[in-house]
Amino acid sequence: MRQAFVYDAVRTPFGRYGGALATVRPDDLAAFVVGEQVRRAPGLDPARIDDVILGNANGAGEENRDVARMAVLLAGLPLSVPGVTVNRLCGSSLEAAVQAARAVESGDAEVVVAGGVESMSRAPWVLLKPERPYPAGNTELVSTTLGWRLVNSKMQPDWTVSLGEATERLREKYGVTRERQDEFALRSHRLAHEAWEAGRYDDLVSAHPDSDLQRDEPIRPGGTLEKLAALKPSFRAEGGTITAGNASPLTDGASAALIGSESVADDIGLEPLARIAGRASVGNEPQYFGYAPVEAADRALAKSGIGWADVGAVELNEAFAAQSLACVDAWGIDPDIVNAWGGATALGHPLGASGTRILGTLARRLVAENRRWGVAAICIGVGQGMAVVLENVRAGA
Repeated sequence: MRQAFVYDAVRTPFGRYGGALATVRPDDLAAFVVGEQVRRAPGLDPARIDDVILGNANGAGEENRDVARMAVLLAGLPLSVPGVTVNRLCGSSLEAAVQAARAVESGDAEVVVAGGVESMSRAPWVLLKPERPYPAGNTELVSTTLGWRLVNSKMQPDWTVSLGEATERLREKYGVTRERQDEFALRSHRLAHEAWEAGRYDDLVSAHPDSDLQRDEPIRPGGTLEKLAALKPSFRAEGGTITAGNASPLTDGASAALIGSESVADDIGLEPLARIAGRASVGNEPQYFGYAPVEAADRALAKSGIGWADVGAVELNEAFAAQSLACVDAWGIDPDIVNAWGGATALGHPLGASGTRILGTLARRLVAENRRWGVAAICIGVGQGMAVVLENVRAGA
């Protein structure tokens, strides 16, 4: 079987909910990163792109008509370039990258743009059609921004608790304290700020032309443990530990990666960053979704023929500090190799864009740190997890 490689990655800065990117439509965000990814490959004839695969978790608003194809059209790519949208909730764009890799490995494609987009600010309210015409009573609008909505009554109640309540249960099960969560969150903001100051994101982030946002908006470099400790729990009034400070904020943004076969390097004018060496998707109990990356990463490593002792860099999406810590504890790895340029607690978590955000960051980290092996892992609502193993093809060069 042929090998698939990550050649490049780009994303927008991530904007806070209702913040700097709230006026930008999600299909425009998607079109921007797709166009940027093509522009950044100096030799790439856009007509050679075999597919554009984008992830999106909502699909209920302005991104509803196959946002990948909309992005192709809005970006001005040739009409011959197709586009398909996939939904694995928080793992949607990592799923897009995996599907791109499969297409390359099977010979169905040579060059694919994979990525994802989410505007949580612009996620609409929805209204169910009445079962009978002319209902006499009032009808409720439902927000599609995050979490369960329009729940099927056949679902077990434990499965449909809020993401925050599910994480409270997870941290109880695995003994993650409030203090550790706040320390983890503070570290995320500090490392994200330091990475921006050091220029780590200069090659990874491009500002959208319809916004003045140049850096990730949620980062708070002046935070302290005292400020975090003063925040009230968000999901449990009594005994709760999860707050707005130790969970990822609602965010807007888009990301993309250029994935291709080894043979296209000369044609597109780029050398590959990393080889996609292994991947896995797993399911678990929905209320413990935050722990699913543990098994996903273990399986992906086994498929790659390596173990945790070989891994030099990890990008774990920080949906919540509590679930991130539970995963790191389970892996038994050095915490310093995890999210060394900050994580979603500081950067933000625009659901459909986070997968290729962590994949692109991992590829760049492996090169910058001259590490050979890395893992990108993400938890997914309704009880799923995904992981991808990358091998730095420039290691030791």
